[in-house]
Amino acid sequence: MTHAPRTFVVATVTMLTIAVGGCASNGNDPAASPTPTTSSPAPTTTNTPPSESEKASEAASAVLWRYYDVRNQLRQDSTQPLTILDDVAISTELAAQEHLFKTERKQGLHQVGTTKVAKLDVQSVNLDNSDPKAGKVPTVEIDLCFDVSGVDVVDANGKSVISPDRPDTGWIQFLVSNYQWDTNPDDGWRVASSQDIKRAPCKAS
Repeated sequence: MTHAPRTFVVATVTMLTIAVGGCASNGNDPAASPTPTTSSPAPTTTNTPPSESEKASEAASAVLWRYYDVRNQLRQDSTQPLTILDDVAISTELAAQEHLFKTERKQGLHQVGTTKVAKLDVQSVNLDNSDPKAGKVPTVEIDLCFDVSGVDVVDANGKSVISPDRPDTGWIQFLVSNYQWDTNPDDGWRVASSQDIKRAPCKAS
């Protein structure tokens, strides 16, 4: 077998190297232009659906807003039927509110101005529905600060019956329950009970 002289191979490689180097140094060579870069698409984000507890919290909070709307209607206008309470209250809360409004109406009292919800804090969510007959139903505990800075209660002669020392805001702890959880988990929420609590005063809305 015949081998080419080694000097010829080296010389050939050297010439190729010079030729390639000369082409690379030519600024007019298209190959010297920077290669365009392509940006990858931004990653897509998926919204996590709300949990059952989150949905219960939102539904119970919405009921409390409606509850105060109904109370304002009933105290401002004695011709409004007390049955509208059924859409927002149940159990001991329903009975207590019905008694309050009946008493105020007999005394000729009515509200001037609107009670507002200044702050609402969800404290806990319990979705136990093991024994509805015994009151073990899904319940959301909510602390609510109301604002009565623009509210007065007057008698039939227009005279205020509110103490001048009444604070503008106050806190109430509500239990909002759903006795229809099996058939109506979204819209079956009602205010079941309430009690005054001591917390630092909130700002009037």
